[in-house]
Amino acid sequence: MKSVKANEILPEELLIELQKYVQGEMLYIPKSKNNYQKWGTLSGGRKAIDERNATLKHEFKKGRSISQLADEYFLSTETIKKIVYSKN
Repeated sequence: MKSVKANEILPEELLIELQKYVQGEMLYIPKSKNNYQKWGTLSGGRKAIDERNATLKHEFKKGRSISQLADEYFLSTETIKKIVYSKN
């Protein structure tokens, strides 16, 4: 996360208003909802996990056991259960 100085980027009136609430502290300002992207969207990590989960569900439906899948994918049996029994 990049740090910027408020007095360098904000209008003076806004800075004065913010100082009523916080002074000399770090303040996190989240992205607006329309600029927010889920984890892994840009890197492709989310897509890779979604594809892996689809493969796990398919293999489980074909008869592979939860413990076999856990060993092959290096995941806990509880994680495999959450994936294969999820509705989405």
